[in-house]
Amino acid sequence: MSNPYFSNSKIFGEQRRPANPYPNRAQAPNQAQGPWGPQPGAGQATAPAPGYDQQFAGVEQSFYGPSAGSMQTGRMTYDDVIMKSVGVLAVVVGVAVASWFIVPDGLKMGAMIVGLIGGFVLGLVNAFKREPSPGLILTYAALEGVFLGMISGVFETIFSGIVVQAVLATFITFGVTLALFKSGKVRVTPKFTKVLMIGMISYGIFCLINLGIMWFTPYGGAFGVRSYEIMGLPIGVVIGLVAVVLAAMSLIMDFDAIQRGVQSGAPRKYAWAAAFGLTVTLIWLYIEFLRILAILRGD
Repeated sequence: MSNPYFSNSKIFGEQRRPANPYPNRAQAPNQAQGPWGPQPGAGQATAPAPGYDQQFAGVEQSFYGPSAGSMQTGRMTYDDVIMKSVGVLAVVVGVAVASWFIVPDGLKMGAMIVGLIGGFVLGLVNAFKREPSPGLILTYAALEGVFLGMISGVFETIFSGIVVQAVLATFITFGVTLALFKSGKVRVTPKFTKVLMIGMISYGIFCLINLGIMWFTPYGGAFGVRSYEIMGLPIGVVIGLVAVVLAAMSLIMDFDAIQRGVQSGAPRKYAWAAAFGLTVTLIWLYIEFLRILAILRGD
């Protein structure tokens, strides 16, 4: 759901099990079983078979030696996903900080628009590509970094300390969500997926309507409908909290897809797809927290 790489690819959804290479071979009930048939029992000495030579010693060493890593097998691992995700997020944060301090004041608005539109376009391109492209994913991260650097600078100028608060809230939510997923207390089910889909579509429609109100009516204000209150309760805070819940559910979907991809032996290159999906959701979370905090601290 959150990352079309996962939902559109059979790689992440299939659970692969190695087939028995000798389906007609009976296995002795009292012997330990190896990938190619019965192995000698523990503590039993075996003599070299006739014709045993150095060639077979090399084969035996390869079989009983240390397990091959992702470099040897070409399969995606959790370490691959972590390293790629850290790398992509480092580009986002690094470019955001650099653009915040380097871009002149007169160019900040233009840079923000370029980052917003460029990141949106490349986000769609990456989302619907059949194969992940590290170059495009890193370029997306750089453009999003420019946008986040500019918009964060604007909010920080008005509300001192708001950026640190939004970053902390984002990573706390990420940590709590990951802990809940690993504990097994939250799992992706058909009902979970259906609720998330309905929520995402509804929230997307609201955002489009709110954007139209902001641009084409005199009632928009800084946040459109979000700026209004009902019985003293800011609408924007309520909607923002709903969006945070949807983003957290999207993270659960990402974690589940990554888990299935690793278990099914997805190619190692799809770690970039996982990194892209997590980055998109974390950026969404950060923007929502930034907006919620701004509404709460605004006049």
